[in-house]
Amino acid sequence: MNRFTLLLFLIGLVLLSCDDSNKVVVNESEHGFQLQVNGDDFFINGMNWDYFPIGTNYDYSLWNQSEDIIQKALDYEMQLLQDMGVNAIRVYTGIPPKWITYIYQNYGIYTMLNHSFGRYGLQLNNEWVAETNYADPSTQKLLLAEVEEMANTYKNTPGLLLYLIGNENNYGLFWQGAETEDIPNEQTQIEEVGENQARPMYALMNQASKKIKKNDKNVPIAICNGDLLYLDIIKQECNDVDIFGTNIYRGKSFGDTYQKIKQTWNKPVLFTEFGADAYNAILDQEDQVAQAYFLIHNWKEIYSNAAGLGKAENSIGGFTFQFSDGWWKHGQTYNLDIQDTTASWVNGGYYLDYQDGENNMNEEWFGLCAKEKPNEEGLYQLRPRLAYKKLQQMHQINPYQMPLEEIEKISDSLLKIIQPEVEQIKLKIKK
Repeated sequence: MNRFTLLLFLIGLVLLSCDDSNKVVVNESEHGFQLQVNGDDFFINGMNWDYFPIGTNYDYSLWNQSEDIIQKALDYEMQLLQDMGVNAIRVYTGIPPKWITYIYQNYGIYTMLNHSFGRYGLQLNNEWVAETNYADPSTQKLLLAEVEEMANTYKNTPGLLLYLIGNENNYGLFWQGAETEDIPNEQTQIEEVGENQARPMYALMNQASKKIKKNDKNVPIAICNGDLLYLDIIKQECNDVDIFGTNIYRGKSFGDTYQKIKQTWNKPVLFTEFGADAYNAILDQEDQVAQAYFLIHNWKEIYSNAAGLGKAENSIGGFTFQFSDGWWKHGQTYNLDIQDTTASWVNGGYYLDYQDGENNMNEEWFGLCAKEKPNEEGLYQLRPRLAYKKLQQMHQINPYQMPLEEIEKISDSLLKIIQPEVEQIKLKIKK
C-alpha cells in the first residue's frame, strides 16, 4: 500500500468513526415486530413535543430564534424529558438537522420527523388551498417534491429515528379546519369520502414512502392515521409503508386495536398520539389525577402488546400527547394569553368527566406539564403534573427485558396508589 492509498484509508477510518448516524430497521420474527437501532432492540417511550410560549400560536417558531435561545430552551426541556425516561420526540419538519443531532448527542433522545402532508392546507400555484385534494396532479407533484426534499435534507442525521407522513389526514377529509371535531356517524358519507378522497390520499402516501426510501434507506416510514378509519383501504394502498401509526383516543383502554391491526394489516403499530386532558369539564377545574389514571392504563397496554409477551406482539411504542399545554389550541388566533377551559369535542371513553350531550375534551389542557408565562427572552418554566411523575415510573419498564406479569404488577401498583383519589372524583361528579 503506497502512502497516498494509506492516507485515503486512514481518512476513511476517521470519517467512519465520526459518523454516528443510525441504521434503523423494522424487524419481524416469530416473536413479533421490533424496532431496532444499529442492531439493538428499541422500544419507543415517546412524547409529542413542541415549543410555544404563552401568547403565541402556530406562527411562532423556536427555530427562528437565536441559537442561544434555542439551546437554552432545548437544554431545559430535554433534561426534563430525559429525566422522565422519554427516548424519542415527535417534531414537525422545520427543525434544523443540527438540533436533532444536538438533542440526541446531549440527551440520548431520538426524533421522529413529521411531514404534515397537506393536513392543514398548502400553497399551490401561489394560492393558499385550505382543503387538500390528493387526487389533483398538481397537489401530488408538490407533496412528493416536498417529501423528497425532506429526505435529502435529513438523511444521515444522527438522532433521526423515523419519518412520519401526515397527522390524522383522514379526519381532515371531514373537518373544515385544524381544530379537533367529531367524526360524522353516517356510514354512507364515510364510505363515499373513503373511495373519492381517502383512497387517492393513501395511494399518494405510499408514493411518498417510496420517494423517501429512494433517498434515505436507513430510516423507516410510518403514516399517521386517525384511529383505524379506512384501515382496509390503507392495507390495499400502502404496501411500501413500514409502520402503521395512529392518533388514538379511546379512554383508558384501546380495546382490540392491536389485534384488529394484526388481523387486517400485519404491520408494527405505533401510537403517534394518545393522551388525556388535565381538566375536568364537570367539576370545572384542573384534574391531574384523571389524566394520570388514563395514561397509566394506556402505557400498560402499549407495553403489554410488545413482541415476545404473548399478546398481539406488534406494539413498538407510543408518543404521549403532549409535553406541555397549548394555550392557543382553542380558537388558535385569539385569547392566546388565556388558558381556555372550553371543551371542544366529546369522548365517552374519558368517563371521569363525561356526561351525555356535553363536550368533555379540553384541547388546551393535554400537557403533562403546565406552562408558566415567558420571561423577557421568550423562555418559560414548566410545572410537571402528576402524570409526568407517574409516567416517569412507567418508563422504567422495558418490555423486551421484563415478563408480562411484572409489567402488569408495576402498572397496577401505580393505579392502586391513585385509586382513592379517582373514587373521590366519581363521588364529586355524582353530587
